[in-house]
Amino acid sequence: MAKKRPFDDSEHEIEKVFARITDYRDMISFFEEIFTPREISDLVLRWQLLKELHEGNTQRSIAEKHRISLCKITRGSRVLKRQNSFTKKVLDSLIEKKD
Repeated sequence: MAKKRPFDDSEHEIEKVFARITDYRDMISFFEEIFTPREISDLVLRWQLLKELHEGNTQRSIAEKHRISLCKITRGSRVLKRQNSFTKKVLDSLIEKKD
């Protein structure tokens, strides 16, 4: 497992900028200005994979659906299995809001 980096304000400045943006249209504009279309597409795909894993879909079915390798999905699976996964908490809260 990768070694966690020590918290450093300058190293996490972009995360602080993201946290300050409260309007989703502003976030869309910001993303479009700092990320390439390909980077945004990759982020969208990664989020979709995480949601599908969280819903209980198998890695193999997700790989077939999106025509990607299992390797791309394995990382997301590990993230969701990790104890105290923040991503899992976020996905759980999205489900709670739907109910």
